[in-house]
Amino acid sequence: MSKSVELPDCFYPRQPITITPSAPTPKHSLYLSNFDNQNLLRFSIKYLYLFKKSVNFDTLKSSLSRVLVDYYPLAGRLRTCIEDDHRLEVDCNGEGAVFAEAFIDTTVEELLEPSKFPNESWRKFLYKVEAQSFLDVPPLVVQATRLRCGGMILCTAIHHCLCDGIGTSQFLNAWAKLTKDVKTDLTIIPFHERHVLKPRDPPQVKFPHPGNTRTKPTPQVDLFKFVQSQPLVATSFTFGPSEVLRLKKQCVPSTTLNRITTFEAVAAHTWRSWVRSLNLCPTLVVKLLFSVNVRKKMKLPEGYYGNGFVIGCAESTVKDLLAANNLHHGLKQVQEAKASLDDDEYIRSMIDLLEDKMVRTDLSRSLVISQWSRLGLEDVDFGEGKPLHMGPLTSGVYCLLLPVVGDANAVRVLVSVPESVVESFKCHMMMMMMMMMKKESWENDENGDVNTNGYHAQENGLF
Repeated sequence: MSKSVELPDCFYPRQPITITPSAPTPKHSLYLSNFDNQNLLRFSIKYLYLFKKSVNFDTLKSSLSRVLVDYYPLAGRLRTCIEDDHRLEVDCNGEGAVFAEAFIDTTVEELLEPSKFPNESWRKFLYKVEAQSFLDVPPLVVQATRLRCGGMILCTAIHHCLCDGIGTSQFLNAWAKLTKDVKTDLTIIPFHERHVLKPRDPPQVKFPHPGNTRTKPTPQVDLFKFVQSQPLVATSFTFGPSEVLRLKKQCVPSTTLNRITTFEAVAAHTWRSWVRSLNLCPTLVVKLLFSVNVRKKMKLPEGYYGNGFVIGCAESTVKDLLAANNLHHGLKQVQEAKASLDDDEYIRSMIDLLEDKMVRTDLSRSLVISQWSRLGLEDVDFGEGKPLHMGPLTSGVYCLLLPVVGDANAVRVLVSVPESVVESFKCHMMMMMMMMMKKESWENDENGDVNTNGYHAQENGLF
């Protein structure tokens, strides 16, 4: 597996500037929903795009100014509510987004493979705004970096409490569309209001929500703290259609394969491998937390770009999760967690639960998976072609399922794990695939067929 590459410093030919909307925008306070206001989301989503050819920076700035007319809250500033200092709102004041220009002495070819294993030095691709607190950082910060070969790195930091993955994809594709033709009309008009997800009065929490806790957890083992306390190593695994099919075959009989999604199979496999690598007590209950889009279920308006997802929670004892040499148990827990979110009353109950300021997401024994694939993030085209790579600026303890540029049916798993268990984690992520390949090879040998699957594992990114 390739290692991260330390990057040279970026050169900034001029000071960053503030890009304001190109036309007058509404001035008001924007209410943020309970989903937006979760403490878990008080950070910026940082995307990194690698393009073969650079776009004119003046054109990027002009189109950004234009798109901020439609997405004017991103040109505002976060603040606490006067009546409740636990809540955030957006002061839609049109102050603008930060835009930085830079140059780095490297090429697309030198960055393409290492970009799959980002480390702290990759933060150089995003201008750091000096601020006293998270609230003082503008909701949108952009850095466009020219490369020696004529390529471009584009990095964006967007406050998660304003947008989720679908919302950021919607914004970035709108910006790209206006970059190609500033006079065009947006296909999707952003819907700003968040009151459609307002809690009931009084709140009605009718269901258990295992992904949340009201009291500060004092678990037997705090995996989150354990993982964060150690040096982390970024790992990346690409699963093409054939690898995904093999995972599904480890879950259920072949007659029911169509009932399993790629997310379910890959998430169950990653959770199981992560837990196994940590060598935990068999009786410990572990959780898998993952985001589930509820826009359709809650009938959110088209163009809604706020946080329209809830946290699904699968849980199991370590013993049960690892007992059999297949993924059936883990998959079942994931599917049951997803099924519980099919009820809009359950979702309303979760909105009401979050009205309690003591409630927090239970990370103590959890692996958190966020799905960035199939959101359209990899389709962003500013006029010089789609990106050669898209992913996060850095790799963290949260696991990301990322799109694979050029293959809509593939998915890439990116997660940083403690240095002490990285080899074990890599081994478990790959071991099941090797076992399936051997099984297929034996079956084909008995049938007199030639099987070459095992020879393509490295090409498919499993190693």
